[in-house]
This record gives sequence, structure tokens and C-alpha cells, in this order.
Amino acid sequence: MRRSAKVLALAFVTACTTASTSTAPDPSTTAGPTTSPAAVTTTSAIVEGTTAEKLEALGGEPCPDSDFTCVTIAMPLDHFHPDDGRTIDVVFAVLPAAEETEGVFVTATGGPGSSGISVADYYYSLFASSITDSMDVVFFDQRGLALSGGLTCPQAAAVFYRTDALMATAQQEEAYAAAAQAFADDCVAEMGNPEELPYLGTVQALEDLEVFRREMGYDRLVIDGESYGTQFTQAFAAAHPDSVARIVLDGTVDTSMPGLDFLNLQASSFADILDASFDACEQVEECLDDMGGPPGEVYDRLAALLAEGPETVDFPLRTGESVAREFSHADLEIVASAQMYVEDDRMQLNRALAAYGRSGDLVPLARLLYPNAGIDPANESVIDDPSWSDGIYYAVECQDYRFPGEDPAARAEGFFRAADPLDHVRLGSIAVGDLPCAYWPGLDPARADPGYDAAVPTLVLVAEADPATPASGARAVAERLADGHLIVAEGGPHVIFGRGNSCPDDPVTAFIVDGTVPEEGLMCEGVLITDYVPLMPLSVNAFDTPGEMFDAVETELNYLPEYLWWDGVSEDGAGCSGGGAIGFSSDDTSYLFDFQQCGLTDGLVIDGTGSYDPENDVFDLDVSVGDPSCHYTYNRSGDFASFDDECEADPFEG
Repeated sequence: MRRSAKVLALAFVTACTTASTSTAPDPSTTAGPTTSPAAVTTTSAIVEGTTAEKLEALGGEPCPDSDFTCVTIAMPLDHFHPDDGRTIDVVFAVLPAAEETEGVFVTATGGPGSSGISVADYYYSLFASSITDSMDVVFFDQRGLALSGGLTCPQAAAVFYRTDALMATAQQEEAYAAAAQAFADDCVAEMGNPEELPYLGTVQALEDLEVFRREMGYDRLVIDGESYGTQFTQAFAAAHPDSVARIVLDGTVDTSMPGLDFLNLQASSFADILDASFDACEQVEECLDDMGGPPGEVYDRLAALLAEGPETVDFPLRTGESVAREFSHADLEIVASAQMYVEDDRMQLNRALAAYGRSGDLVPLARLLYPNAGIDPANESVIDDPSWSDGIYYAVECQDYRFPGEDPAARAEGFFRAADPLDHVRLGSIAVGDLPCAYWPGLDPARADPGYDAAVPTLVLVAEADPATPASGARAVAERLADGHLIVAEGGPHVIFGRGNSCPDDPVTAFIVDGTVPEEGLMCEGVLITDYVPLMPLSVNAFDTPGEMFDAVETELNYLPEYLWWDGVSEDGAGCSGGGAIGFSSDDTSYLFDFQQCGLTDGLVIDGTGSYDPENDVFDLDVSVGDPSCHYTYNRSGDFASFDDECEADPFEG
């Protein structure tokens, strides 16, 4: 889907946009190499010795802020015609096995457009010691991306993603098509290096990994592909089956499905998970009470209002001031789609929508918009994120999936007509998220194989509530493979391995390390959505005790998007809904809070300091509240909370 700048918490990356059925693909509309690469040309003689010695011989240097060693290899720009002579640098990050190297574990991250190297240390910290003790661990930045080129177009993307994708009339379709064409032109110009565009697709990137494998003298790779990485991994195994020991596909793309068909399937899946999240709210009294009515009706009412034009939001800044901002139909769809990837995010969408349903408050939805759109809430400037590239997303996506049509206008018409059945479906615009591909320049005839059915041992993972790579695609891939094995999570997020759940983590780890196959039909427990957390009451008078009040204060802090997306290191903060602000900082053990006349609800204004020690789960406050003022010291340690107060008058009326 069009990315909406979603970068999931815990560094799990977004989905690609092409999945699958078991039917034979139409070669005019699906990915598939029509040629085989010429003999791969390595850049140096294969080095013997330990992994560390090989890395040193290949000129390895420490990766930025990482325990990994980065190796840069000058690859042929065109692996199919290496006599061309042009090259492109591609960077691989390697961490040798803690003990003796007995295998190689490669992770291909998603997007396309996400930097593997940027998440290498975090992912590595999640791997079981049985992996890291015995296997070299490898991540990479795909050609053109991050350390392998830095091609990106955040300014063009920010404009395009916040353009309304309304398609009820021919005029609206024309307007959106014009926006997609402008984005394609502007993104390519902003990226630079247009001569590289034909060579940024998956089929060329596969050969980069094969060159790296040969350079390092590795025999067979164990590869874990996530989301778009499953597309990459299947294509690599199809192109180089003798280079692969086994593979894991997590958030699985069925690459045999034509692109337009998958986009429709994905749009329907997002709508289904959104509807299911709303249904879950209706089963919880507190959620329904906060919402003020069925959440689907609240959402549709807001969407219809925004389709007429953007609403003005009085948005609180971390300076303590507020500023008028616009919130549009496109903004609502960015938030709603981005919040569908993870169980807790789904609950947070319900919570933000409930604020609108209860009192017309759009601030919580606006707070969710900015991190999901990659925009600084302080000034709406685009946040520079070197770990992600919208340009590479489209450079790969448009190269891999040849959307049908003889010219741009015909291709655009194909997108719109394919999406017609979704005209009245919530988030139906996802079906045209790849519309810039109708206008994308510089496509090369070489393409990746659409029909992966190699007899490589393959573990296929998916969650039933994965909107980005629907479960039907994973099941189709597993059924088609000669040696495929399926693990399904109930409910669940997009991408399920490495989230700290013994199922699927334990069986996946065993498969990675020694090829142990899990029991047939393994189903892991999971949920669609986390338990609803009620909104802060509209008045301090709703609290019977200070303990209730401070419990609500901590809850509001924990679900404040600016705090949730904070890096935990730099000084930052957020405006408070009732005026004032709160600052965030940290020391060696705790996150620190500076409340500056922070108004959280009517009659609740906090001034003072606080802290949270995550290792010991201790939350402290030393604050003054209200007028007349009460000074409180509050402590919560685990499930036990206590407070002391010095009050001029009792602020609680029961």
C-alpha cells in the first residue's frame, strides 16, 4: 500500500504491496525475470579464514553506532550486462557468531524501502542465543537505500500522502491522478541519479546478495524475509536455490498474484480489520460510552465531514502555545490505515476516535497523524528519516510489478477501474496506493520470478489479523510449496516473529538453527486488539480520590503519541490539551517529566516533575495540582500506589 510513512514501534517495518493466489500469473501484470543474470562478477578473490578475517580483508569497518561490521561491495549496476562497467555500492552488515560459525542467518526487511542495517542491532538483541552463538548474522541496505545510496524523496512524499484520494467523480479521479503524476516527477527529481532507476528492482538486488555470499565464501544461507522481504526471499530462492539452506517468510507476500488484484485484496483486508476493531469497541461498555455511539458511525460521520473539506484543529505545541492546523480526509485515512498493523495501535485508534465522538475533539487523531506521516508536530516540517525511502519503495514496486496499460493514462485508468468495487469501503483508497507507478519512469525489462515453488525448506508465518499481507496469501504459498510449513497466529500484528511470544518464536528459532520443522497446523494464541483504555474524564470532578486522578494522569502520559514515539534520549515534549506543556528527558535509569502548567482536563492543571524507571516499573510525581493548589508526592511501584498531599482546600467533589 502507499506507505503513509508508517514505521512500526519496535522497528518492525511496513508491508509491501504485492501478494498472491495459486493461479497461473499473467506475465504482463506480474513480476517475473525474463532473463537469467550473466555470471556474477565478484569484486575480489574469495577470502579464506574466520568471518572476522574475511571482513577485515574485504575492508570492513564498524557500522554507524553498531556492533556490526559493514562491508561495502561495488556491484555491477546491471548484473545482466556487467560489461556496461558501471557499478553501485551496496553495504552489508555482519556480526560473527559468538562461538564457532556453523551457519549464516540473513534478514531481509520490508517496505520495500526500509534499511536493514538501521535495525540490525535491535533485531539482534531479540534473537535467541542459539542463533547468535552459532550463526553469523547479516543485514543489508538494498541498492539505492540508506548506506547503499541514500536515494529518497521525503518532501515529495509528504505532499502526496496528504492528498485526498477521493474517487466518487471523474473530476476527483483526475485530481488524484494529477497528484500521483506530480509525485512521480518530483520524487525522481528529489532522489537524483535517474540513470540508476532501471536497476533498482528486486531482480538486480537478488544478485547483490549472491555476490556477497560468494565474496564471504558462505555455502548456503538461512534467510528470514519480512513483508516485502518475503518477496525478495522467494525470488532469491527461485533464482539461486543452491545458495539457500532454508527460509522463513513472515508477513507473507504471494508473488503469483497480479498487482491490482492484490491491492484490492489488501484494501479489503484493511477495511475488515478496521471494522473488527470497531466491533471490539462495541463489546466494551467504556469504549462505547466514550465513543458516544457505534464507532463505525462515528468514523463515517467524520469521513463524510472531511470529504467536504478539512477541519481546523487547535493543536497544542510543546511550547505551551497552540496553533490552528488542518486535518483532512487524507489525514484520517493515514491514521486509520497506519494504526491497523499492531494490536495496541488498533486500540489507540478507537481511543482517538472516541475523543472525537465524545466532544468533537480532533487533537488525539492529529497527534497520531504526525508520527505516522513522518511530520514534526512542532511545525509540520518533514522529519528526515534516513532509514526509510519512499523513493526506493516506488523504484522497486513499479519495477517489480508491471501494472497493465500501454501508456500512463491507460495504466491510471486500470487502477481506478480495478478499485471500483471498493468505492464505498472504508480505506478503499489503498487499492490505488501504487498509482504513481502509472507514471514512474525508467523501467527495465528484467524482472523477478513470480512463481516461487522451489523445494527449499520454508516456514511460512502469518497472523489472521494482518491487514498488509492477508493470511490467504500465506496459505496459498504454503500449499504451493513442496516443502512448506505454515504457522498462523490468532489475531495478531503484521510480522509475528521476534515480538517476545514463545509461539511462534521458539519453533521459528529451532527451524532457523537446525531445520526442525514445527508440528503441522501450528496455531499461536493472539488477540485482534488490546483491552480498551478509557479516556481521561472531561472534568477533575469525576475522580473520587487523588489516587484515581494520578492513575489517569499516568495512563494519559503512556498513550500520548509524542511520548510513545519519543526516542527516549533527546529532550522533547508535547503540548497539553488544556494548555501548558510537558517535557521529556532521561538520565541513566529513568525517563523524566517536566509538567509546565499542563492542563489534562477541566480543573486538572499540573505543575512539577515526574519520572518513570522502566526496569523496576516505578512511576513518581512531585507536583502541584489545581487552584487552590495541592502539592502531591505520588509513587506507584508495580501494583502498589501511595501519595502524600498538602492542600489549601479539598479539590475533589466526588
